[in-house]
Amino acid sequence: MSNSHAYEDTACGIERITMRLRFWIALLLALLALVAFALGITTPPRSGPFCTEKCIVYPFTDATQFVPRDYTWLAPGTLLIPVFVIVAACIHARVEVSKRPLSLIALCFASMAAGIIGIDYFIQMQFVEPSLLRGEATGLGPFTQYDPHGVFIALEDLGYLALCVAFLFVGVAFPRNSRLARSIRWTFILAALVGFASFVGLTWRFWLALEYRFEVAIITVTWMSLLATGIMLAIFFRTAGHPGPEAL
Repeated sequence: MSNSHAYEDTACGIERITMRLRFWIALLLALLALVAFALGITTPPRSGPFCTEKCIVYPFTDATQFVPRDYTWLAPGTLLIPVFVIVAACIHARVEVSKRPLSLIALCFASMAAGIIGIDYFIQMQFVEPSLLRGEATGLGPFTQYDPHGVFIALEDLGYLALCVAFLFVGVAFPRNSRLARSIRWTFILAALVGFASFVGLTWRFWLALEYRFEVAIITVTWMSLLATGIMLAIFFRTAGHPGPEAL
């Protein structure tokens, strides 16, 4: 009997730690989304269709004057999607057994998105930024964030499209047993649908002149959605109590 009580106490202790982890990681998700979005919208475009002043052109060797200011948003942006992977894992562990294949697909696509975007942003901070500061800009143009149709934008678009797939599946897998849960569910689903529609619509409209128009749209949609769902998930995890797998 004493061994049984000890096991129950240990299980309850682990569950309490897990509940706190879910709560704080959801809040961290919202905080990173807020910081990244605030830094992003206050970083003016230096090239491409939305640039209005101090514009630079290929091969973007004049970008040195904007370093490191233009790269500050990449730090929270690099952390944001891996944190969402943890959130997706927390959701996967708590959904109904019958919906776990859907939440597992969401977790896989979230991991893909985190890998693509993490590599893309890390290259900017550890390769492009130091190269610009050292005057080693030869051949660097297509890899910089200033090239409106370069490697950076292409990888970013791919990563956020993968994130939209994760949003769609995690939204479909999420429960519908409360108003808050339904709000979280539909925020994910609508963000995914808006992201896909933006890509199709903007590609149809601009085709090879798409440049970073979709990047701006998809970052706005996904980061605002992560901010909103991060706050709602923190409340949801805080008030969920200790349900079994079927209760969620």
